[in-house]
Amino acid sequence: MKRLTKLASACALVAGLLVAAAPGATAWGGDSGQGGQWPGHGHGGNTFQVVHAGQSIQAAIDAASPGGTVFVTDGTYAENLVITQTVKLIGHNATLVPPATPGSPSPCSAPDPNDDGICIAGQFTSDPDTGAVTVTSYVQNVTVTGFTISGFQGSGINQIGGQGSTFIGNTATGNSEYGIAAFDSSGTTEVFNRASGGGEAGFYIGDSHPANATLFGNVATNNGFGFFVRDAEGGKIVANSSSGNCVGILFLADAPGPDGAFTVFLNSIRNNSKACPATDEGPPVSGLGIAIAGAHDVKVVFNLIKGNTPGGDTPFNGGVVLLTFAGPTAPANNIVKHNIIVKNNPDIVSDGTGSGNVLQPNLCQTSSPDGLCQSFGN
Repeated sequence: MKRLTKLASACALVAGLLVAAAPGATAWGGDSGQGGQWPGHGHGGNTFQVVHAGQSIQAAIDAASPGGTVFVTDGTYAENLVITQTVKLIGHNATLVPPATPGSPSPCSAPDPNDDGICIAGQFTSDPDTGAVTVTSYVQNVTVTGFTISGFQGSGINQIGGQGSTFIGNTATGNSEYGIAAFDSSGTTEVFNRASGGGEAGFYIGDSHPANATLFGNVATNNGFGFFVRDAEGGKIVANSSSGNCVGILFLADAPGPDGAFTVFLNSIRNNSKACPATDEGPPVSGLGIAIAGAHDVKVVFNLIKGNTPGGDTPFNGGVVLLTFAGPTAPANNIVKHNIIVKNNPDIVSDGTGSGNVLQPNLCQTSSPDGLCQSFGN
């Protein structure tokens, strides 16, 4: 936690220094549409790009040397961005919205037009039948901070094949798919972001073995899923807030691979009563706080899980739900204890499958089957 706090402080300090430097940068960019350049003095010849309203962020990204920095000043920018090399993309009150015409196909969307706000992609191949991705070269240490990304038909930030990326202090709102998503990636850190109004999940980690993901201090509201971990193993979900979604946090195995080995600690999972209708990918769902579907070794401790009641049709609901769902794999070796789980309908649910699962003690009142609510000190 100390490391993440230092990271946030350092990022804020850098942004402040860059804002102070911005007026002097105006002359660098001229009227060419590309941000101004400041040659770096470190090893590798990094560049420092400043982008002003009316200029192209993508042009500055393309002009930056690997490891360079692109600083985007106040304004609204109608672009689909693509990042395929190490870069720090720093926004100061910068808003990204869809262009009038969707961008050319990106690595994240091909063969379709680019419909994501920011696509971050390594090099990979994709199976034409299953869609399974094989990463051949990761894009490393990308940073995106300080952006509002709104209204895209795809995702706000969509990463495929990233390693060591950091997303901090961004807002993804009203995007049709995910707010911030990381596929086939490892070492992703998401800190102090907000995601709302997403058709899928606010925050998504998938197809990653190991994921080694850290999600800290993020806020997910009014999405399909607040936080969704699918076919991914290894990570921490700490001190986040998930409310007003159909599901607060979902761990899903057998879609198609194993899932789990996450720690869920000190989160607020409240009032996830939004109703999501059935789709071709699954049944209707509503009123789920934390669902562990076939996942293993998920440790859920010291969380507040309150008021998660269904607002529409759903085959299962509750504050914490353990079940076998997408395939034959049953939940195994999961620990749910020392949580406050109250005013859900019911508080704890287990379908009885799996082994090695520990569901007490917690502060709760109702369970299915009865008898799962052994309180602290009992």
